[in-house]
Amino acid sequence: MEKLSPKIKFAIIGVAGFVAPRHLQAIKNIDGDLLAAFDISDSVGVLDSYFPDCDFFTSIDTFEKYIKQTKIDYLVVCSPNHLHIEHCLVGLRNGINVICEKPLCLIPMT
Repeated sequence: MEKLSPKIKFAIIGVAGFVAPRHLQAIKNIDGDLLAAFDISDSVGVLDSYFPDCDFFTSIDTFEKYIKQTKIDYLVVCSPNHLHIEHCLVGLRNGINVICEKPLCLIPMT
C-alpha cells in the first residue's frame, strides 16, 4: 500500500481581502489544510465555505502566538501592499515559508 503524504499546513493573513479567495481555492485544490487565518475584519464568511474548521483571529498578536505553537508549513500573505513587509516577517520570525505575490523586497523604503 502506498504511504500518503501528510497534508501541507497553511496559515493566511488578509483573508478578507480581494486576492484571498484565489489562494483559498489553491490551498483547497492541492488538498492543503488551512489551520489559521487573520484579518482585522471579522466578516469573512467566504472562509467558512473553504475551510470551516480554520481558526480565525482578528488580533495579529494572538495569531502569531497561535502559529508559534502550531506546525505551519506556509504563511500566505494577502494583506495590502504596505503591510507585506510586516506580515512576511511574522512568518519568517517563526520559521515558516512565506508566500507573498509582491513586493519582492523586505527592506522598507525610507
